[in-house]
Parts: sequence; C-alpha cells; structure tokens
Amino acid sequence: MTKLVFPLLAALLSVAVAAPSAPGWRFDLKAERSGIVALESIVVSPTLVVFFDRASNDPLQINNHSAWGALWDLQTSTVKPLDVLSNSFCASGALLSNGTMVSLLHQNREASLTTSYLHQASVGGDPDGFPGNPDIRPGTQAIRLFEPCASPSGEGCTLFEDPANLHLQEQRWYPSSIRIFDGSLMLVGGIHEDTPFYNTDPALTFEFFPPKESTPRPSEFLKRSLPANLFPRIFALPDGKVFMVANNQSIIYDIEANTERILPDIPNNVRVTNPIDGSAILLPLSPPDYIPEVLVCGGTQTDTVDPSELSSQTPATTQCSRITLTEEGIAKGWEVEHMLEPRIMPELVHLPNGQVLIANGARSGFAAIRHVQDPIGNSNADHPVLVPSLYTPDAPLGQRVSNAGMPSSGIARVYHSSITLTPQGNFLIGGSNPNVNVTVGEGITFPSEFRMQTLDPPFMFVERPKILNTPEKLAFGKSVTVPISLPANLARSDAKVQVSLMDLGFSSHAFHSGARLVFLDAEISRDGTSLTFTTPPNGRVYPPGPATLFLTVDDVTSEGAWVMMGSGNSPPTLE
Repeated sequence: MTKLVFPLLAALLSVAVAAPSAPGWRFDLKAERSGIVALESIVVSPTLVVFFDRASNDPLQINNHSAWGALWDLQTSTVKPLDVLSNSFCASGALLSNGTMVSLLHQNREASLTTSYLHQASVGGDPDGFPGNPDIRPGTQAIRLFEPCASPSGEGCTLFEDPANLHLQEQRWYPSSIRIFDGSLMLVGGIHEDTPFYNTDPALTFEFFPPKESTPRPSEFLKRSLPANLFPRIFALPDGKVFMVANNQSIIYDIEANTERILPDIPNNVRVTNPIDGSAILLPLSPPDYIPEVLVCGGTQTDTVDPSELSSQTPATTQCSRITLTEEGIAKGWEVEHMLEPRIMPELVHLPNGQVLIANGARSGFAAIRHVQDPIGNSNADHPVLVPSLYTPDAPLGQRVSNAGMPSSGIARVYHSSITLTPQGNFLIGGSNPNVNVTVGEGITFPSEFRMQTLDPPFMFVERPKILNTPEKLAFGKSVTVPISLPANLARSDAKVQVSLMDLGFSSHAFHSGARLVFLDAEISRDGTSLTFTTPPNGRVYPPGPATLFLTVDDVTSEGAWVMMGSGNSPPTLE
C-alpha cells in the first residue's frame, strides 16, 4: 500500500504559510511555427519530442526540400529538422527496449553501442511521394529508427533508415504498434495502398519487430472488423496478451498461443476506428493484482462507411464504454457512460495521478480529407471541441467526467492533431490539418496548424515535489530508494502519495499507442527525504524499455525522472 510516514516533519505545519488559492488549468501558446504539422508526436528524451508529418510542403527545410520530420526542444520551444527518407504520413511508432539492434545496422557500431538506449521506431506510412521531392521513398514498409544523442537540445540527433535491409514484412499504412512483454514491437493491421476513405486493401495480419517468424500472422479479427478498422486500438495486458478494438469489435489476442478470444462488441452500434475515430486507453494498473480495464470514448453510431451517405454534420457520440478484462468483467460486458459533449477524433491521455485527459476532436463528422458530401473546406468534420475534460476512473459512474475550471484552447485540433504528456508534467499539443498539403490563409476554416500549445495542470504553478536522482536502470520486482525533496505544505502524514511508472506513448490519429501507467507501492521516509518504491514484477506488467517516473503528493506532481525499466538488453528480452 502506498503511504506517507514522516511525523518528524509535522512541526513544519505550524509555521507553514497558508497556501494561496489554487491555480487553474491553462493553455499556453509556445510557438507560432512548429516547422512541420505535428501530425505524430513521441517523447524521446527528457527534453525532446519527435514530430512526423507527411512528405509535403511544410515550411521547415532540410537539404533543400521541405522536412517532414522534426525535433521539438521542450526547453526552448524551438524545432530542428530531421532528414527522413520515407513518407511517414499516417504511420505508427513506439519505443523499443533498447538500441542494440540499431547498432547492428549502424555503420559506426562501436560508437552506437555506447550511446543511450533510447530508440524510437516509426513504422509504416504513405505509399506515395511528393512532387516537390522526387527522392522520397514509399513509407508502407518503412522502419525509421531515431538515433539517440546526449545533447538536450538535439544537436547531432539523427534518424536512421535502411530501406533495402530494414523493412516490414508487409506493406502497412495506418497500422498500430505497441511494445510487448519481451521488449519488441507488435504491429497490427493497416492498408496496403492509398485508400479512398476506408480500408479497401487491408493488411489482415500481425507482425513483429524484430521479426519472430518469416511471414506475418493472419488475423480473423482484422477480417471481421472491416472496413472501418484502420489504426486498431491495441494494448499490452499485464498477462502478456493483447487487447484490441477495431470498428465496433474487440478481442484478446494471445501472442504465445496465436489465438483470438472474441469479446463483446462496443454497445449501441458505436464504431471507434478510422475513419470513424473514437479513442481508447488502458486505465492505470495498480498492485497487487494489476487488473486491466479499457476505456473507449467517442466515435459515431453509423451503419455505413459509404462517404456519399455521410455528412460533416453527422453527430458524433458522447458514449464512453469501459470493460474490466477479468472473467467476471468480460461476462458483465461493457459499462456505458458519457462525455459532456459528442466527440469524433478525441484523444485520451494519462495524467500521473491516474486521471485521463480527454482532448481535441470535433462534435460532428468523420476523419480523413474531403470525402463526405458537404465538407467544411477540406474537412470531413465540423464543430471543433475546444475545452478538454478530465475522466476520474475511480469516481462513481455518472460522475467521472468533468470540465470544471478547464480553459478553451482557442485552436481547432481536428484531423491530424497530436498530444502527449511531457516529462515536465504538462501536455504538448500540436497539429491539425484536414488538407491534402499545407493549406493556410484567410477564409480557410480548418487550415494547416503550426501553433504549438501546452496545457498546463494547476500543479505547474506551485512548488512541487522533486525526485532528485534515480538509477539509470530499474530491475523488475525490486525495492528501490531514491532521494526526494518535498514542499513544506505537502509534508503531512495524511497526504495522498502516488508513484507512477509511465510510457508516454506515440500520438497519431486520435490514439496514444503504447501509453501506459503502472502505479507502484511506495513509501516516503520519516524525514521526508527519500522515496522507496517497488518496481513492477515483470515485463508483462510493464514491457521492458524506457519509462518516466512521477511522484504525486495530493495531486501535485513532480517532474518525471527518465529511466530504463529492465536490463536494457536488446529485444527479445524478459528482464
């Protein structure tokens, strides 16, 4: 049980100055120009975020052409271009367990082995190029590996691609990917070629990176969930299996047995994957049992994906559906609750205290670009939702969603938006581009969006706990003690203490691939200067690889400590 025990600090309360009135949530405009549309985003270090866009006419330049990859510096809110060979439009990605396999493919193998373990893999993408740059490689079988570097500002950081020798087994555009229990990636679904709106040429398989077999594994689930099953919502469960939602259907897939268990459909004919995007998240896992629950929110009730029968004014759904993945929970089925407003293309993102942010999206319409009969400019969606909400998983049913005190972003974040929690504890929000290429100017309702914002929780404006130091690597199932400091007003014996180990995920198309929060049993020392916590028991509860460790006391969260969970061995690894 997590607890706080330090009576020797109780005397501080008698002399502490009364806290000022609590600050609220705030949107902060960090920059007018992100360089490229932040269509996909993933945190790759304590200070850096990788963005990907499509190969287009973004203003950021590299090698005499527009860039479609970039590094965002969280410290300075500035951007540097990355040289990308293949078209990363509508790709997926995840952090691997370490960088060893990249070193085996890198020309400077010895130097690569001594660098950080942090490598981000981006997989799949657009089959087409762009007229302004004839050298662009097709993205459908691409594997892009982010080369780590020690520079906090990203100087010298590169992206590695070797299309001839390093590629997927099957062409995949609009796939999903997660890190699984052995530190490798599992890739699910997608489409082989350009799509008119829905999945017309499906990749009905799973594969792994590094490969586990010479050919991909066929999936009946992906076949059944056609045609609206692009970017399946997938989660690694704490027993090593994988939960999947596509269209209105769900399964548990056993990787080791190669079997699919059919689960109940999403209720009320609600469909939740591209081009009818809802979002989904694995709710926080807590010791000792780590019982998994999945929340699915948004999407639309529709019986057709024929764009000639769809409208930008078709209402999205307010429905959230939640299921507990135990025998009893599966027998009970999905529990239905509701957001405060309908949302198509929302995104669900963890807070370190276990709440879930619901952000972005629109009240009506669909994903994709100019397919319905009454697009708004080029957008298939309309009526953007500008005010985020918070979902509190352990609140009573009907009282879990609130936007009390939440500000308006003032910026529409519709198709091709992204959002990610940062190691600093706030949310970085960018993108929105329901246009074929970069489209800006007066009179455009939903232009290509280059403004970057943060959404800052109230704890960003008060004195916060600090994790002063952590080991670079944390072994599974061990007790670890680290030094901390606490503000005087949080040094109370009755304070609520939470320690969360988080994968910050890969944001693309209303889904945060790989996002994960595992609560740890923890105790603060009597003198308030050290924190002792117990790491997850194995790589099934938290897949081995990069993690961010947060300390939260009475909903005031520290900055995250960047650690490696596990040995740092190359995948596959079980430690």
